[in-house]
Amino acid sequence: MASEVKQTDIKMNADSLYQEETFTDRRVGTIQRLTPVTSSGNRDDTRPVVFLGQTQIMTPAGALPLSFEVDADSLENAIEKFGDGAKGAVSEAMERLEEMRREAASSIIVPGSNPPLGAGGNPPGGGIKLS
Repeated sequence: MASEVKQTDIKMNADSLYQEETFTDRRVGTIQRLTPVTSSGNRDDTRPVVFLGQTQIMTPAGALPLSFEVDADSLENAIEKFGDGAKGAVSEAMERLEEMRREAASSIIVPGSNPPLGAGGNPPGGGIKLS
């Protein structure tokens, strides 16, 4: 199968390594500090440190995890900007959910419209129409 992954395809990129550190307030979320490192584990000063925020919102379907990048140059700065980043991630998630709702609503079949074709190009149900 073309979608199968060969073991030889699985290889880490030694030029793109990061050391992860996680910080949490155990209430709102977590901040990950990704520090670039060389393949020997030493700090790579040629690349910037990256901060990622993670939180979740409760929906009728359960918890929805959110991840977002925090544009910061220090942990203190990332803590300050966490709330704004989370608000942006919530806004994006709501926009995406609304888009998905619109797509689902537009795919509803209304009475009198052409039904989707089944096997052999015939309407599903053998063409029987109940009135």
